[in-house]
Amino acid sequence: METARILEELREKLDRINQAISTFESLDDKMTATPTLTAKATPVQAKKRRITPAGRRRLSATMKARWAARRKAAAKPAPKKTSSRRTMSPAARKKIAEAQRKRWAAVKKAGVKKAATRPGKKVQAGKAPEAAEATAV
Repeated sequence: METARILEELREKLDRINQAISTFESLDDKMTATPTLTAKATPVQAKKRRITPAGRRRLSATMKARWAARRKAAAKPAPKKTSSRRTMSPAARKKIAEAQRKRWAAVKKAGVKKAATRPGKKVQAGKAPEAAEATAV
């Protein structure tokens, strides 16, 4: 009758293993072991959350207020950015213009005539048209 004794020992070991598995399962929230045949896992469906008509009206009112505020902010003209460049006073502009006129008068007096060149070509001041074309090419 050795087989009866072996079966008895195996059943005792099985009971100890099942007890250890149940303690581990109770410690862990998630099921780590496969479900046994006696305990079937039933899937729990999540409750659908629905919005009430009053909640829908509140949500609508807040969104309308939000978009109205956005439209109001967009309707206001943006403040003009001041450029970092400084403007010239009329007296300074007049002084520079006068100096430029004097320079051109000196160039014209030196005898440089306007050369017939292709569009886009510039004649350098103080040089003859032939010399200007030679340096431009």
